Amino acid sequence: MAEFRLPKNSRITKGTTHKSPTSGRIKKFKVYRYDPDSGQNPRYDDFEIDLDECGPMVLDALIKMKSEQDPSLTFRRSCREGICGSCSMNIDGRNGLACTTAIEDIKGDIRITPLPHMDVIKDLVPDFTHFYAQYASIKPWLQTVTPEPAGKERLQSPEDRNKLDGLYECILCACCSTSCPSYWWNSDKFLGPAILLQAYRWLADSRDEMTGERLDELEDPFRLYRCHTIMNCANVCPKGLNPAKAIAEIKKMEVERII
Repeated sequence: MAEFRLPKNSRITKGTTHKSPTSGRIKKFKVYRYDPDSGQNPRYDDFEIDLDECGPMVLDALIKMKSEQDPSLTFRRSCREGICGSCSMNIDGRNGLACTTAIEDIKGDIRITPLPHMDVIKDLVPDFTHFYAQYASIKPWLQTVTPEPAGKERLQSPEDRNKLDGLYECILCACCSTSCPSYWWNSDKFLGPAILLQAYRWLADSRDEMTGERLDELEDPFRLYRCHTIMNCANVCPKGLNPAKAIAEIKKMEVERII
């Protein structure tokens, strides 16, 4: 797993150790810290958490750190149910959601950093601006040219609806894209696993009528074809999806329309 992207001309320095006031089952966490307003280098802070007084997930530990030891610790979180994707980060070398990653599943000390190869806004908060701009570029909504059916929605057979399974569940947490070496080196041009899976979700939708235009937008040496099926994306997806398979299906559609 590659490292997150450090600010220019900086190095990680030794940080603060926050010790647990109790003496129960202690778990040690090494957490990446970076505050651009401070002018200081990034660092790792050490935290000790009493597992007997903490919930079972990594997010529970982070909330306890912030509430009881260091209120300046910054991270994203919302649903705590693996639905919103807000708490995506790199936990012990693997991308995942802090709210669905159990502390007991990780042996030894736990190192927590931002998602790899994204600019860091503060601490564990990466900058998703470019990622969301790429998402917007695929026009992730139903596009049609025929008149809307009078008084009813556009219908879809159960068989066609089933084709969207494994696609619509994506929560845009970016765990897959930031685990992809091709996206690390070509994120300015390559859309990455998450966005391409979302693109295929609309290509696979029988109600969408812009298939040709969507494929035209993706027909590019970098936007689509930088995927080399390394499968990191499928290995880390917290929803169990397979972006590599979706990308392969797009490539297949591009070839079939030429033939």
